[in-house]
Amino acid sequence: MTILSVWKRKKSREQSKTLSARLRDDPAFVKELDFVMEKDGALIGQNMFMRTVINADDGRVIPVLTMGPIGITPEIKRHGYGKKLLDYSLEQASAMGFGAVLFEGNIGFYGKSGFDYARNFGIRYHDLPEGADDSFFLCKELIPGYLDGITGVYQTPQGYYVDDADVEAFDQDFPLKEKLKLPGQIF
Repeated sequence: MTILSVWKRKKSREQSKTLSARLRDDPAFVKELDFVMEKDGALIGQNMFMRTVINADDGRVIPVLTMGPIGITPEIKRHGYGKKLLDYSLEQASAMGFGAVLFEGNIGFYGKSGFDYARNFGIRYHDLPEGADDSFFLCKELIPGYLDGITGVYQTPQGYYVDDADVEAFDQDFPLKEKLKLPGQIF
């Protein structure tokens, strides 16, 4: 599913399909928050979540979630399915008692589901130099006030780091597609 969703963006496509295949074996993977969306019996969307942490400036370790890859089949993008999948996924994560979700995304889309810039919560992206553009780094509290009084650094789960050699090896079975830059695309 992720392969089709990002098919027109070669680098993202390669990384996302390798990622989805690997993340389900990662200890941080939350199997109860692994979703697919179907329409007329066909798979049209998917989203998944991983456990991670914020290393708080006061020494605490704050458990949070990260999300993705999330995707909708290209032929039906921009018809509301992505937002439905996102909102359902977030409702389920909230029902399980998770406090916040942080990830990389486009505020133009994810803001419609309550995400804001993580900097507005006092959370910094790991390895990002001070003053660098962090407009891609978003946060949503699932429990209101969960991040009150917390400042710190978000840690990307290790499973999201994909080696370029692994990507190339995995990609050998898939035909190349033309790379396009689509509206709302951040990479």
